[in-house]
Amino acid sequence: MVDIKLLLFDVDGVLTDGTIVVHADGSESKQFNIRDGAGMVWAQRAGLAIGLLSARTADATAVRATQLGIKIVSQGMANKLAGYEQILATEGLTDNQVGYMGDDLQDLPVLRRAGFSAAPADAAPEVRAAVHWISASGGGRGAVRECIEHVLRAQGHWRAAVSGFLDA
Repeated sequence: MVDIKLLLFDVDGVLTDGTIVVHADGSESKQFNIRDGAGMVWAQRAGLAIGLLSARTADATAVRATQLGIKIVSQGMANKLAGYEQILATEGLTDNQVGYMGDDLQDLPVLRRAGFSAAPADAAPEVRAAVHWISASGGGRGAVRECIEHVLRAQGHWRAAVSGFLDA
């Protein structure tokens, strides 16, 4: 886990609880956890890249990525492995340098390749059986924050990432 340079996250079911609200005008809404967002900002401050890999395309995902300063965003990738490989090529990374958190069957090909694989507590049973680490929280309920803390602690970067809060 020390080699991880990029933490990549699925969106629906990981950054959200999987609920998509469709409004009468056809627009969609998603609900994101503020603690997950704070964790992603702190991870970036600690030197980790953060990325999103989603099979769906949603304006809310792009907006949230912009709010958090996330530059690696791959949406509309029905074949997540192809999207993952494209990210690796663009960023010049190897599997061992990537951590990926996914929750459902379409995430399995990427989870099997990533150097570190994780899942929210409410992920599909097949996913939970295939990953290195499972959060105590469900998707959209702090699972991403837990994952980030786990990685930053393993790398020895957690205290530095949040030192302004702990040492105040």
